[in-house]
Amino acid sequence: MGQKASNKSIPPISMYSTFRLAKKYLHYYLTAANGKGHGIHSPFVYDFVSKVMRDKKEDSCYPAIEKERTQLINDGRTIEVQDFGAGSSMKTEKKRVVKDIARSSLKNKKFARLLFRIVTYYQSQNIIELGTSLGITTSYLAKANPSAKVYTLEGSPNIAGIAAGNFRNLGISNIELITGKFENTLPPLLQKIPVVDLAFIDGNHQKEPTLLYFKWLSAKINPSSILIFDDIHWSKEMEEAWAFIREDALVTLSIDLFFMGIVFFSDDFKAKQHFTIRF
Repeated sequence: MGQKASNKSIPPISMYSTFRLAKKYLHYYLTAANGKGHGIHSPFVYDFVSKVMRDKKEDSCYPAIEKERTQLINDGRTIEVQDFGAGSSMKTEKKRVVKDIARSSLKNKKFARLLFRIVTYYQSQNIIELGTSLGITTSYLAKANPSAKVYTLEGSPNIAGIAAGNFRNLGISNIELITGKFENTLPPLLQKIPVVDLAFIDGNHQKEPTLLYFKWLSAKINPSSILIFDDIHWSKEMEEAWAFIREDALVTLSIDLFFMGIVFFSDDFKAKQHFTIRF
């Protein structure tokens, strides 16, 4: 679930309409490099496309995680929700049905499994997720590398409680679930870990907080770190945040998958590179 950056009143976030988002996606689809790696001259990116994006192997953990997803999508329980982020401008009620949360906030399995493959391929160790939601993506991140430590941050205690139950059902022990507003929980977490190997930022769809989280996280990166931002074309604000992040001096490579943006910091690249790739 998302968060707002402060307790001050913030105007409602203007997400793109379904029609406008569809137009943007069509433009992306027609202009992006194809997802087969043809015409991509960067060896690193070609490797990413061919060995990570296009890897279709089914891991043994997939069915169990998807079973939890199915149960959530059919869960009729009503819970009280604290939503500190952009979502709260659209969902003002404090009580929500679990299946509605699942249908609106869970990352689909195509992208959840991409995150799994990224962690597996690059063997990320210290992983941070901003926005646990009901824990499906978190489970994919944790199962991808059992030796890793996944720190997942969630604003709503009741949603976090359901996620914790899913982790128990799946027998996952390498997740630390932290509840509270990100600006209160992320700084002390970053103080205690030496480096952020991978972070998935899916907890706020506002420009200012997204850039703040990028600033905090990038202070703990090394050349092999990876930061992944969800819904980079969700709104004008998110597109502005993504453009700013791409141009940051620390970022040496960025990949736009439309629904997700990935940045790398390797000093092996001689010049800053950006790719838009169909996925």
